[in-house]
Amino acid sequence: MINGEIVVVDDIAEAFTQVVIADYQGRANSNFSIAVSGGPTAKGCYERLAQVPAESIGWWDIDVYWGDERCVPPDDPDSNERMVREALLSTVGAVNAIYPMRCDDGVEAYQMKVANLGYFDLVHLGLGPDGHTASLFPKSAALNADPGLLVAFNEDPSGRNPHRRMTLTYSGIAKSRHVVFTVSGASKKEAFKAIRDGADLPASKVVADQVTWLVDRQAASED
Repeated sequence: MINGEIVVVDDIAEAFTQVVIADYQGRANSNFSIAVSGGPTAKGCYERLAQVPAESIGWWDIDVYWGDERCVPPDDPDSNERMVREALLSTVGAVNAIYPMRCDDGVEAYQMKVANLGYFDLVHLGLGPDGHTASLFPKSAALNADPGLLVAFNEDPSGRNPHRRMTLTYSGIAKSRHVVFTVSGASKKEAFKAIRDGADLPASKVVADQVTWLVDRQAASED
């Protein structure tokens, strides 16, 4: 059985935005911490989120972290940091704090940031066609990271996903009040069905206080 609640939606970006608004408005503390994702589905979510009016989300209360990053320069087209800055941060303007993952800084620096935070309010994750999430790939070393390690370097043994990565581990993701998966498109249908049916894939092992799967109708289809 899949871990968490499945919500089938017509518009992934809109559904994600409404979850962020609700979590922000019901936040436990004055600030709100979110770990962002990468990829085209996430980009669409952040472009929509950037249009939220200030009365719904006060961006000066937001602390932005990254769930994973490719070991490329921050201005590289493959950089998750660049995508998030272009899709979201350049539009909303100032936020309270931004903590990009930088491979050159080493794992220990980001480990300390996550440990000092305590809990993310929201961790945004995607789903790869191979069942990976963040940069936790099938048969990769980071799947077996020590529970005390919140951040790790990782690579895809299959070679399908290029670049060395820095990623939150399962333990790092678990330090979250709410994990929100966004799963979109026919290319994700087989992976999502496998996870829903109990397959042993990286994304199926994510745990947190609350896990929500926002899935569009193409990805949720069993045809």
